[in-house]
Amino acid sequence: MRTAQAVAWKEIQIYFSSPTAYIVGLIFLALTGFFFTQDLGDPFPEATMVPFFDGAIVMFILLAPALTMRLLAEESKLGTIELLLTSPVRDWEIIVGKYVASLTFFLGLVILSFFYAGLLFVFADPDPGPIYAGYLGFILYGSAALAVGLLSSTMSNNQIVSAVVAMGILLALFFADRAFGSVSGLAGEIIGEMGVRGHFDDFSRGVIDTTNIVYFLSVVVFFLFLSMRTLESRRWR
Repeated sequence: MRTAQAVAWKEIQIYFSSPTAYIVGLIFLALTGFFFTQDLGDPFPEATMVPFFDGAIVMFILLAPALTMRLLAEESKLGTIELLLTSPVRDWEIIVGKYVASLTFFLGLVILSFFYAGLLFVFADPDPGPIYAGYLGFILYGSAALAVGLLSSTMSNNQIVSAVVAMGILLALFFADRAFGSVSGLAGEIIGEMGVRGHFDDFSRGVIDTTNIVYFLSVVVFFLFLSMRTLESRRWR
C-alpha cells in the first residue's frame, strides 16, 4: 500500500505542475458556473442545482479523458513504462496509485464547486436533499469516468487516442438507455441498466438508491480490473 501511495503522490505532484490540469480546472469551474446560472434568467427561478449537475456530467465526458489520458500513455511513449514494470511494484499498486491521484484532483474540483451551492443557501432556501444527493451522484459518476479514462490510457501510448477512446466509451454509457430503449426483452433491460443517465437522475432528484451506488462502484471496479489486466499483459509482450 505504501508503494501505491508513493505512485499517487508522484502523480498528484505532476497534476499540480502541469498546465493541462489547471486548464481543465478552469474549464470545469467556468462551465459549471454557467450551468448553475441557467435558471436565474427565468421570471421565477427555482432554488435548485439540477442544471448544474446535468451540465456537469455531460461536460465530464470530455474532461475525465483529459485528466487521465497521460497517466499511462505518457509512460509508454517515453519508455518509462518498462522501468515501472521491471521495478518491484505490483500492477495493482500502479493502477490504484494513478487512479487515486486522478480522483484526488477531481475531488478538489468538486470542493471548489461547493461555492455555487453556498451561494444558493445564502440567497435562497433550497431543499438540501437533492443537492447533497446530487453531489454524491456526481462524485460516483466522476469516479467511474476516471476509471474508464485510466483503462484507455493503459491501452495506448498515444494520449490523443486514449482520450478519444475514453470519450467513446463514456458516450456509449451515457446514451445506452436512450439509444437502445426500444430494444425489447431481456436484452433491452440489460442495455438499459448499463446507461449512466438513468442511474444518475435519481441522485439529482434527491433519491439515494443503493442500486445506483452499487452500479457506479461496479463500473469503477470493473474498469480498474481491466486496467490491471491490460497492464499485466504488457509484461509478456
